[in-house]
Amino acid sequence: MKMIVLLLSLFSAVAFADDMPTFKLELKDGTLNPARIQVPAKTKFRLEVRNTGKTPVEFESTQLRKEKVLAPGAVSSVVIQPLDAGEYKFYDEFHMATAKGVIVAK
Repeated sequence: MKMIVLLLSLFSAVAFADDMPTFKLELKDGTLNPARIQVPAKTKFRLEVRNTGKTPVEFESTQLRKEKVLAPGAVSSVVIQPLDAGEYKFYDEFHMATAKGVIVAK
């Protein structure tokens, strides 16, 4: 019986994770696409980060306390906890002069 309860709780956790909204961000040699990402406020979401360039990139946000380094061609995700309405800056630390963006929670 305990095993059934454990399996059901695991399946419900997986189903809940699949329902999480996902937003995509492409980093390419100093450019961001999109540079402005609108997300729902008060909602946990996943940010899929893809490096389509020829140099390493680092998604970083001090406001969100997140960072992720990606080699060329790599794809990874960052889970962001529910945000209050507002703007949250992020950047590619390896290309600071040109790769700056913002997540807007509404």
